[in-house]
Amino acid sequence: MVRGALFALAFVVTPASADVITKAEYSAPTQRYDHGILGDSTEYGALVLTMFSGKKMRLTLPEDHVFEDIAPRLVDVDNDGAPEVVVIETDMHKGAALAIYDASGKVAETPHIGRTHRWLAPIGGADLDGDGLVELAYIDRPHLARVLTIWRFQDGALHPVATREGLTNHSIGQDYISGGIRDCGDGPEMITATSDWSQIAASTLVGGRIESHVLGPNSGANSFSNTMNCRD
Repeated sequence: MVRGALFALAFVVTPASADVITKAEYSAPTQRYDHGILGDSTEYGALVLTMFSGKKMRLTLPEDHVFEDIAPRLVDVDNDGAPEVVVIETDMHKGAALAIYDASGKVAETPHIGRTHRWLAPIGGADLDGDGLVELAYIDRPHLARVLTIWRFQDGALHPVATREGLTNHSIGQDYISGGIRDCGDGPEMITATSDWSQIAASTLVGGRIESHVLGPNSGANSFSNTMNCRD
């Protein structure tokens, strides 16, 4: 995922879908937070949602929060057939959190990391263990702690599921996040690098635990592209 990307979604239109979110983008660029983890000093203070009807909705953060992110992600976290928006929302004093928005505003979020200038890098969202519920995965502090972290969306809230150390998906200054979630026929896998970036790893959620194995050496962006396309 590259910084500045725009997320849109194609779906079957029904009479009830006029106010389904079809596009999400960040707006209100700001330099009020001096972290610069993505290679520049600009973050965002607002989220603009475009509905199927053409209506646009603008959600503005308080002055001590920013979207410290590459691009918003459209994920159907509640399995109702329509997407919500998953973002990195940073409290300038407490660090980053993973948050879910819909047209009404914030739906749920993880706790903020707890300290300024601390960040997380999303991997993606999917039903990772086949239980019918959607999990969201990210790397907690990809440059420091390097912990794969999974939360499950259930009953309108995010609940912690599992963690595993020794994995990462972002280096300081990169305007993209490596890897993501793929399914090569045997169920969803979370693709990341090992903590030293020497290997590409695949992780699965099994019985409430994260199981990881190395797929092969990391020789750069092509390695991740090939892996995400099941060519490892």
